[in-house]
Amino acid sequence: MKVLHCREVGFDCLGVIKAESENEVLQMAAQHASDAHQVNVTPEMAEQIKTLIREE
Repeated sequence: MKVLHCREVGFDCLGVIKAESENEVLQMAAQHASDAHQVNVTPEMAEQIKTLIREE
């Protein structure tokens, strides 16, 4: 299971995204960023976010 904590991306947010693959986490993170933080994830941001995804 892959996991990403929103606060590690730089938001004051307790959101945690879990999925089977890195790509699923990135898709869910982009949706969360848009819905919760009104931020559109750029390809450059996605590359940075990838480095924060951990194995759980």
